[in-house]
Amino acid sequence: MESYDFIIIGAGGSGLAGAMYAARLGLKTLVLGSTHGTELSIGGVITTTDTVENYPGFTTISGPELAKNIEKHTRSYNLVTIKGEKAVSIKKMKSSFSIITEKTKYQGKTILFATGTKLRKLPEEVRGSREFENKGISYCALCDAPLYKNRVVAVIGGSDSAAKDALLLAEHTKKIYIIYHKEQIHPEPINLMRIQKNKKIEVINNTNISEIRGKESVTSVILDKSYLGSRELKVNGVFVAIGHIALSDLAKSLGVKLNSAGEIKINHMTSETNIPGVFAAGDVTDKPFKQLITGVADACTAAYSAYEHIMKKKL
Repeated sequence: MESYDFIIIGAGGSGLAGAMYAARLGLKTLVLGSTHGTELSIGGVITTTDTVENYPGFTTISGPELAKNIEKHTRSYNLVTIKGEKAVSIKKMKSSFSIITEKTKYQGKTILFATGTKLRKLPEEVRGSREFENKGISYCALCDAPLYKNRVVAVIGGSDSAAKDALLLAEHTKKIYIIYHKEQIHPEPINLMRIQKNKKIEVINNTNISEIRGKESVTSVILDKSYLGSRELKVNGVFVAIGHIALSDLAKSLGVKLNSAGEIKINHMTSETNIPGVFAAGDVTDKPFKQLITGVADACTAAYSAYEHIMKKKL
């Protein structure tokens, strides 16, 4: 069984940054990331973002490019090993932790959960929400926007992510409706201004979709209230941006405390959980402001806290 000082579960930006700092502190570090087919999935949610304008050092950079830069930097440290293996169980041993993956078993003195989130899907109560997945329903504007050139689409959601999706789609489509169930959408002010200036984008507030209709692919959505005299809105695609669900089940199985939203509760000064030697960083935590830069900062703090934890045990 291979042994490490620091095992990081999750190969997103936060996990990679934690590995980088751990290596600089002399910790033998393993990063376990998920795979898509035979390829290691690197970078996390940021790879679905077309334009990043709030990460220091880059005025404008694409999400995938930023993730590649972080990965390259992390791989430059010899003490870091990155593997495409999904962790399936974890146990507390006497003075370490045992992690079992789909392939083998590892032992770590300290653990960092940087497992991130998964996209929240439309409720099953929305008729057609499962039937038309990948047939007009998309959860990745960056991936699928070019498929809707000169067509009409809807974006479901009111967050900054929804606004960014709409702005990206405006580069390809003829018309975008943002459909949001509350009074006002709430993106970052700069993106709200861009939405308001873009003539292709129309916001429909205080409205939900109750059904998605189509034949071989999406042809319309049904609203829960009338808009411009009709509850049916003709669209060729539906892009969903209604938030994320914390991937915290593995941490929960170890006894790590979660909040009511399923996020890992951490000491915001040290990134430590309720279990000594176990840390968390990034979107999976209970930090209220979730950005790549805040996740990276917490992961770096976790690496230093893990280093201190290991040093104290040696005394």
